[in-house]
Amino acid sequence: MNTTVASPIDTSIPPTSTDAAKPTGTVNALITPRGGLDVLSRAEIARLRDASAGSTLHDLLRRCALAVLTTGTYADDARAAQAAYPDFDIQIRQHDRGIKLELSNAPAQSFVDGEIIRGVAELLFAVVRDIVYTYTEVEGDVKFATDTSEGITSAVFEILRNAHILRPRIEPNLVVCWGGHSISREEYVYTKSVGYELGLRGMDICTGCGPGAMKGPMKGATIAHAKQRRQQNRYVGLTEPGIIAAESPNPIVNHLVILPDIEKRLEAFVRLGHGFVVFPGGVGTAEEILYMLGLLLHPDNVDEPFPLVFTGPRSAAAYFEQIDQFLRLALGADACKHYRIIVDDPEAVARAIKEGIKRVRQRRVGTQDAFFFNWLLRLPAGLQHPFVPTHAAMAALNLHRDQAPHELAANLRRAFSGIVAGNVKEEGIRRIENEGPFEIHGDPDIMQALDALLRAFVAQSRMKMSGDYKPCYRVLTGA
Repeated sequence: MNTTVASPIDTSIPPTSTDAAKPTGTVNALITPRGGLDVLSRAEIARLRDASAGSTLHDLLRRCALAVLTTGTYADDARAAQAAYPDFDIQIRQHDRGIKLELSNAPAQSFVDGEIIRGVAELLFAVVRDIVYTYTEVEGDVKFATDTSEGITSAVFEILRNAHILRPRIEPNLVVCWGGHSISREEYVYTKSVGYELGLRGMDICTGCGPGAMKGPMKGATIAHAKQRRQQNRYVGLTEPGIIAAESPNPIVNHLVILPDIEKRLEAFVRLGHGFVVFPGGVGTAEEILYMLGLLLHPDNVDEPFPLVFTGPRSAAAYFEQIDQFLRLALGADACKHYRIIVDDPEAVARAIKEGIKRVRQRRVGTQDAFFFNWLLRLPAGLQHPFVPTHAAMAALNLHRDQAPHELAANLRRAFSGIVAGNVKEEGIRRIENEGPFEIHGDPDIMQALDALLRAFVAQSRMKMSGDYKPCYRVLTGA
């Protein structure tokens, strides 16, 4: 019988009011590198300087840097921070022993007595590291043939290696936690309880790095790690440029990686993670679930152990019942064999993940695959190549049963990805403002179930953290 487990950790949750993006004053500062950019070649410095010379890359760098400097705010509009700090700028300056970042009109909330908060500084240089590496080393390099599956995987590997995320002498223990940024107080407290139980069992946490269900497990794990006197703890946040501006990294993240697009971000999750926990969420969480099932339903991955648990407090039982019904209807009964639903029992979740990771370890040892990167996992092309959610592309998605279940899962994932873009990404928001909502077509019963699921997300306030939600989509449920 499942029981509610009292957590020894605090029950506070992030604010969700509309004043989240309110300016806090500004600061001008010159920041010394921390966290991976201490030693650079002259050629690397030259490329970094080029990135600050008014180029498109500079605009991307500015937007991502501002997201880090507003860490702790909770607005899910990608344009909110830019509106609050329109005069913010970042320039990269060369010095005799390396580089420094010159910040103009930076949010004062990232400084204490004139000094930048250490964790913010580390995340800021992670932004510089990943953006410059991706766009000067990976993009256009012939060894990263990103039109092939192998080339995309190599690019993901190199970005993670450059960020020093891959640890070769660590036992499998990284738990990926997915869930919504807009969740209830009860759900947030529950995510912390699960993180606490995982932390007591020596697990590190990887999330999408934002607030809500991305922050809660990390926060719970920090207390458990402290109790166990555990050192060198990893709180990994994986994001991408379109998301980070809407979901600033939470303060607990100590390893931030910015992948170039959502597909490479999702691949990084499944290549790095050893166990997966899904909390209640909205369309982004549904996208992650469908991505995972698109992998696990692929015939080439039948032998891959992937502990996958859906969980939430008792109040979330109906939420997971609806998710389960949708997946069974759209993908068939085999889909449900790949996940387990545990309601209101953080200890049972942690035990299930721990046991599942033991099987992962056995599989990796037996196949001589790395603990730190799952090379043997087969990713279908439909899950790797970037999907640009234009109105034409959304309307053209094949959401019919005339395809293998793993292919239908991949196309449904694209539909949810488009809705995420229309909800929170700057480019997607502009498309909706200019051309109206996306139209989604498919088999009538799948569309009716999809429409009901999306309506439930809206009713439960899972689409937006604050304010009224105006759908960016229209599901056509007729024949």
